[in-house]
Amino acid sequence: MDCSQVQFCDRKTQIDLQQLQELFQLSAFWARDRKVEDLAIAIKHSDPVISAWDGDRLIGFARATSDGIYRATIWDVVVHPDYQGAGLGRKLVQTVLSHPQVSNVERLYLMTTNQQEFYKRIGFEVNQTTTMVYFNQPLSLPSSAISVEVECDIG
Repeated sequence: MDCSQVQFCDRKTQIDLQQLQELFQLSAFWARDRKVEDLAIAIKHSDPVISAWDGDRLIGFARATSDGIYRATIWDVVVHPDYQGAGLGRKLVQTVLSHPQVSNVERLYLMTTNQQEFYKRIGFEVNQTTTMVYFNQPLSLPSSAISVEVECDIG
């Protein structure tokens, strides 16, 4: 695969959400059911948002969230199957790592299911100390639940 014409962009307003949804459906088992509306929200609240294009075809994507100084997390690194193995995933991650919103943070996290070796080659390390997760589920109370008032004494 000749990737010399691939363009990398840090312009989240230029993401074609339909193409992004198709890329996830094709290349990311963890994101196959994402809705276009939800992708728009995720992109709006992410910085940087990096995309890779072959002409007008979206072939790669990565995003991060960051407080700019202490912590950042990389999310959703995905490359179209026709372009995998050509170094685009590494370039996407390196572009995120060099972004001003991410480059100075103390710790950069990511979650991956099957790609640990790929990220190790870039410089990431396995971290056994941050293994907790909170699954935000809708609160369901029995219909007979009674209202409870809580007093707070501030001062």
